[in-house]
Amino acid sequence: MAVKTITIDMEAYEILSKEKGSGESFSKLIKRKLRYSNTAGRIMANLDKMCPSEKTLSHIEEIVKGRKKSTLKHLVINT
Repeated sequence: MAVKTITIDMEAYEILSKEKGSGESFSKLIKRKLRYSNTAGRIMANLDKMCPSEKTLSHIEEIVKGRKKSTLKHLVINT
């Protein structure tokens, strides 16, 4: 695997060191903290940049309405 050396100041190093788990490399820490994830909140925050079509918006609206009507939220599973 190729590697790249970066320079950070001592304050940044201390912050990273405190976040790093036991046995975790700085590379793994950085990937864990900065990895992009498509959460619903992130998608909604960037929806205006996505320019979805009217068809897509209608489909999303149908899905949301269907979830509101779902009876699964009232389902109780006995174990």
